[in-house]
Amino acid sequence: MKLLHDLISTDYGLMSLAGIAFMICMGGFFLRLFLSQVGEAPKP
Repeated sequence: MKLLHDLISTDYGLMSLAGIAFMICMGGFFLRLFLSQVGEAPKP
């Protein structure tokens, strides 16, 4: 429980949550971008 409390209430815990959320969003964006590029024909 102390770990969860530290994660939510301290500055370094909130920054790590923000970093994790940013990486998950960035991964979803790149996954969507790359999957949309797979079906397209290459540009000459």
